[in-house]
Amino acid sequence: MSESRRNRIRIQALCLGALLMLLLPFLLDDFWLQLGLFAMGYAVGAIGLTILIGTAGQLSLAHAFFVAFGAYSYCFLTAPASSTAGGLAGLGLSPIVGLVVGILLAGVAGALFAPVASRLRGIYLGLASLALVFIGQYLLLNLTSITGGHGGRIVEPFAIAGFSFSDFDPTGLQIAGVAFGGLHRNWYLFLGLLALAAVIGIRITGSRSGRAMMMVRDSEPAAGALGIDVPRVKIVAFTISSMYAGGCGVMLALAFGSIVPDSFSLAMSVSFLVMVVVGGAGRISGAVVGAAFVSMLPLVLTRYSGSIPFLAEAGGSGFGASQLSQTIFGLAVIAALLMRHRRSNTRPRSTVRTEADSNTSTTPQGRLSS
Repeated sequence: MSESRRNRIRIQALCLGALLMLLLPFLLDDFWLQLGLFAMGYAVGAIGLTILIGTAGQLSLAHAFFVAFGAYSYCFLTAPASSTAGGLAGLGLSPIVGLVVGILLAGVAGALFAPVASRLRGIYLGLASLALVFIGQYLLLNLTSITGGHGGRIVEPFAIAGFSFSDFDPTGLQIAGVAFGGLHRNWYLFLGLLALAAVIGIRITGSRSGRAMMMVRDSEPAAGALGIDVPRVKIVAFTISSMYAGGCGVMLALAFGSIVPDSFSLAMSVSFLVMVVVGGAGRISGAVVGAAFVSMLPLVLTRYSGSIPFLAEAGGSGFGASQLSQTIFGLAVIAALLMRHRRSNTRPRSTVRTEADSNTSTTPQGRLSS
């Protein structure tokens, strides 16, 4: 099959998938709509992490911290300034401002940690980033005027020009006989945000900066020899990933309607790693598929646990949906790693210019700069 034909098939499949996603709110019940919102929110965070791990080769376990940063920033920015409910503070800004600023603040938090990340790599970076999760949990539990402590806080629904994305909109919007409540409206909001995040992610990985990240991932000494500013590339990758995590946090806050610190624990960071590995590190489409798989499977198994003979029903004792989903995740990670190892062994190795080669070269045109 020729490359042009494969591209046409990909475009046709993409168009059919987009059409299906647009029609799903007319076909699904509330359970599946809610599940779709979770999957799309997690997918945005997974795209950011796959840019950091798959493209730039930087291991991070701090993704949950930046997700929480985005979620609580949105709540603080959009909560009514005059509200004294629960003694929680707020600035009363518009939801659009809360969304944008929440993403930017998560990026700033990532940029502040990035200098540390630029000096470490591999397991050492993973352990250093792990500290952020524990610091985040401490702050979320103790900054009670902003976070609400253990009780968390309610999330202000999204709205644009007076159009509310909640069930409390008095307009009673109906399309084709379907009452468009909060789940239906948020579906299209989330779908737009996910599409935007995916397009930006594809542009980043295919850009000159993306190629520089790949060079740093493959060999830092070789990347430095080719003129790439390795620390700057790492900082940019970590900042971009943190902004994606912030966007994920805002989306998850809107999907849940309320947030608590326990939702942003180390388990969330591990779940994001599973999403990236299962989907194939470095692939934007894979991150979306991995996020849907990891976020939806436990809830689907819980709902249908009564129909699976060997599975204990929700709330019962025995081998339940949670244990089964974790087993499936473990097997999926092992399978993905084995397939990746097999592909790496069969793929022909490319020749990379060394520093000695670059010093003897008389033509600087081939030299790559960041």
